[in-house]
Amino acid sequence: MTFHDLLVRREEMFSMGIEEVSGRHYVSFPVSLGVVDYEEYYAIDRATFERFEQDLPAALEFVTRARI
Repeated sequence: MTFHDLLVRREEMFSMGIEEVSGRHYVSFPVSLGVVDYEEYYAIDRATFERFEQDLPAALEFVTRARI
């Protein structure tokens, strides 16, 4: 899998982009569990990707819920 970030929000600690092999859109954010750090990726459809590009509060709400 090759992830290509198209939008990076450092302040809110998430990014959005396209996985190049499948062409699927995603939202990702870092996770830290003490001894391991990794990135979680969530597939979203193109319409959601486009909405999140225009509506940052909606994207933040999605990321906040996914982090729980």
